[in-house]
This record gives sequence, C-alpha cells and structure tokens, in this order.
Amino acid sequence: MNFDTRTTTPYAALLLRVTMGVMLLAHGLLLKIMTFGLAGTMGFFGSLGYPPMLGAVVAIAETLAGIALILGIWVRPVSLLLLPIMIGATLQHAGAGWLFSAPGGGWEFPVFWTIALLVQAGLGAGAHAVQLGGPTGQGTVAARA
Repeated sequence: MNFDTRTTTPYAALLLRVTMGVMLLAHGLLLKIMTFGLAGTMGFFGSLGYPPMLGAVVAIAETLAGIALILGIWVRPVSLLLLPIMIGATLQHAGAGWLFSAPGGGWEFPVFWTIALLVQAGLGAGAHAVQLGGPTGQGTVAARA
C-alpha cells in the first residue's frame, strides 16, 4: 500500500485536532468547569500560589480552544496560544517525576501536549475545517504536504 502525503496529511491533521479538541473539552469544560466549578478551579490555582483568576482563564481557554480545534477554526493561533498553559502545567508537574499517575502527577503528559500542539500548529487545520476569515480577512487553508 502506498500512502501519498498529499492525501493523508490533511486527514492526519484532522484526526489530531479533533482528538485534542475533545480532550481539551474533557479537561476544561467537564473537569474544571462542570466538576470542580470555576470557584473550585480558582481555589486550586490559588493553593498552588498562582492568582486564582488564572484558574478561570485556563478553564475557559481550554474549553474555547477545544471547540475551535474540533471545528477547525483558527487552528494555528489556537494551538500556539495554548503553549503557555501547557508549559505552565509541565513546570507545575516537573517535580513529581515521570508518570502522570504518580502523586502530584508527572511531567510527560503536559510535555506531550506541548509537542502535539506544536505539530498541529505546523500542520494547520487539515481536512473538514470551518472556513472563517482570519485577521486578514482570508479564509483558512487546509494543510498540504
């Protein structure tokens, strides 16, 4: 079987962005907003020494980014704008060592997220993305190999 990157790359980008979008919704909307609530999330961030409002910003950013990625809206800027959140999560979990299931979590999962977001930013939206005008008024373009 011969895979042609001109036809597979847009669908690989689609699979990556939809998967990350669903995971961001699960983490931002279901966990932070619906399970812990914004007040609980803000309290957790405050207990870590961060400004409590940062918890609400992260929860809302993850939720909106998840929706944007699923739909394929502004995929490159959304992926890049999530990097500070993932780098912050990596730094927060760095002292706990390897394995996210360890007490305090591990650093490998947020590092993977950081790299996956960089890959998505490089690939672009891929196939089946909503075409909206960007800051320049031009629509997004699907990834091409």
